[in-house]
Amino acid sequence: MPDRQPIFNVPAAISALALGMVLIHALRVLVLSDEADLEVLTYFAFIPARYSLPDTVFYLPGGFGPKVWTTVSYAVLHANWMHLIVNLVWLLAFGTPVARRFGSARFVAFFAVTAAGGALAHYVSYPDELLPLIGASASVSGAMAAAVRFAFAPGAALSGRRVLFADHQPAGSLLDSLRDRRALVFVGAFFALNLLFAVGVSLPGADGAQIAWQAHVGGFVAGLLLFSLFDPVPRRASRAPSG
Repeated sequence: MPDRQPIFNVPAAISALALGMVLIHALRVLVLSDEADLEVLTYFAFIPARYSLPDTVFYLPGGFGPKVWTTVSYAVLHANWMHLIVNLVWLLAFGTPVARRFGSARFVAFFAVTAAGGALAHYVSYPDELLPLIGASASVSGAMAAAVRFAFAPGAALSGRRVLFADHQPAGSLLDSLRDRRALVFVGAFFALNLLFAVGVSLPGADGAQIAWQAHVGGFVAGLLLFSLFDPVPRRASRAPSG
């Protein structure tokens, strides 16, 4: 049985990711020149055209390596401080219960996989895009989806009858989650918000930048579908459909 943790105790994985992202952004803003920062984006941001356009049309240095690591590394880069702060707030809110449940190693792997899911969705939507994709929003969306899978389970944090180890209560199947009206409302609200982004609604601090809502959706779907691969808590029995 996991040790009891104070409600404001932030898991090590969340602290490390948050500190890493703050230090990276501070280095880019306060230390690097504009040319050096552009070099960082060249090697670590996700740029769809890197995969689809031939080098004779659009050349980026680095060879094959960035085609692999930029599917994840883009998630620790941010456009400005407001972009970073918003993502950190949501990561703290939704990543904390997921990290407590998964443990540090599983959560970091989950963060990377959902980032890759967001990159894939962005690439499918804009295969020839030259502008870089940056930000942890896809992984944050993945954490939201993972929280949906267990937060409404019996005894869990949002079940109405929270027990001592609320973040470690057995989750049901994906179908069980989608049968729960509360989970459906949450999922519906997530997609409705991203629909607003799709039609041009922006956020404070976006400075007119395009919000990569497809990456949000990709990370969310990856988190929803792949949750069970990372979850160390045994699954509870599915509810039989009523007749």
